[in-house]
Amino acid sequence: MKIMFICTGNICRSAMAHAMLEQKVKSQNKKIEVYSCGIFAYNGNRPTEEAISVLNTIYNVDLTSHKATNIENSPIKEMDVILCATTSHKNNVLNRYPELEGKVFTIKEYAGYPINNLDINDPWGCSYEIYKKCAQEIDECINKIIEKI
Repeated sequence: MKIMFICTGNICRSAMAHAMLEQKVKSQNKKIEVYSCGIFAYNGNRPTEEAISVLNTIYNVDLTSHKATNIENSPIKEMDVILCATTSHKNNVLNRYPELEGKVFTIKEYAGYPINNLDINDPWGCSYEIYKKCAQEIDECINKIIEKI
């Protein structure tokens, strides 16, 4: 199975989700390939220092080698499941790639959250505490997603 996470710049939310899920599937010996990209990402950008720090300190996940990938340079059409940080990311993906209908969800939607709570807010430019809350939200979603796959 191939799963891709998508956000805006692929340096915060989708990068964190990618690294967190990758670590969990390795520890559980699941056969899942994990990818991520950003709708407006600059190829090769590094994750934010806050994202690196939160994942390292709280989750023991190393994000330092992550490099951002723009959606245009990603293998999106090969994915089985595409998980977006927000409803607007999901709509953007479906507008660009209508043939992927049925494979594209928000992260929270796929994890089973209520319809009125489907976005994971962007922590970019915010405090360490906001990044921490964002990572906790992603972690909760990933734990529910792993049960599903």
